[in-house]
Amino acid sequence: MPPEQDWNLLADIGGTNARFAIQATAGEVLHELCVYSVAEYPVFISVLRDYLGQIRQHGGWAAQPQAVCLAVACPPDQDPISFTNSNWQFSRAELAQVFPDARVEVINDFSAIAYSIPTLADDDWLSVGGGKAVPEKPVVIVGAGTGLGVSTLLPIEDGVQVLAGEGGHISFAPVDEHEMAILRQLQRHYHHVSVERLLSGSGIVNIYRVLCELQSTQQVHTTAAEISQAAIQGVDEIALETLSVFCRVLGSTAGNLALINGALGGVYIAGGIVPRMTDFVINSQIRQRFEDKGRFHGYLRSIPLRIVVKDNPGLHGAMNRLRLAQ
Repeated sequence: MPPEQDWNLLADIGGTNARFAIQATAGEVLHELCVYSVAEYPVFISVLRDYLGQIRQHGGWAAQPQAVCLAVACPPDQDPISFTNSNWQFSRAELAQVFPDARVEVINDFSAIAYSIPTLADDDWLSVGGGKAVPEKPVVIVGAGTGLGVSTLLPIEDGVQVLAGEGGHISFAPVDEHEMAILRQLQRHYHHVSVERLLSGSGIVNIYRVLCELQSTQQVHTTAAEISQAAIQGVDEIALETLSVFCRVLGSTAGNLALINGALGGVYIAGGIVPRMTDFVINSQIRQRFEDKGRFHGYLRSIPLRIVVKDNPGLHGAMNRLRLAQ
């Protein structure tokens, strides 16, 4: 029988799905890819043990990984680690029991996507408007899914450095009367209206609900998927306006982040929502709102805005993180 291969464990764990894969230490290909629904497991360690059980059952791999990188949708430096948009949590002591001999790293999920950016091929992203990336300048990554993730990639002399943060929880800044009305309605529901309250799956539902309230219209749809589908099919005017507002706010937020970080290397949009509706987003006002910053319109016009369409960038980024940290 062939010898068992050494391997690393990779995980990209969001508020809705947890993605696992393994990487043979001698290669850079994802194996044993598996996606779990967060809602179906009461605790994280149980799904982790289920996945490890599958690996052992399949055979061909060593009993324990050499290294582990978990990309988590929450601040990774706390202990226990508690997810922002799910009830999952785990402690580093629990991880040490599961992986007594492995090097274990826990990073933010959008840090993982940032680590994937330098290895993207030209067909792994779509351009939204013009602009040319300036090498050796900062890159911003922003993406809507269950929540809103933000990270910054800094090229440095011997590689890259990733700045993790919680940019999804900055305050929503309306730019016109329509968005001010949306903010006022959202303030009736939330003490703090962050951009995540609009730029996420639940954010799409929030925008739709508020627009129905403002128009004194009964809500027809209850999920982000239903609203998005109705908008793309053009069968519901309020759903269409909801997705248009989403794109405009995303453009404004991406422009703000570009200005804050001096992201002349580009702004990349990832996450679970935008890559599924690229045609709608590209044809929306996202680029206009990205550049609409008064005296700095020309500055932003030079910055590329790109949608990441590569499958599982978080897992690839976790793999890159382990390689860079060796």
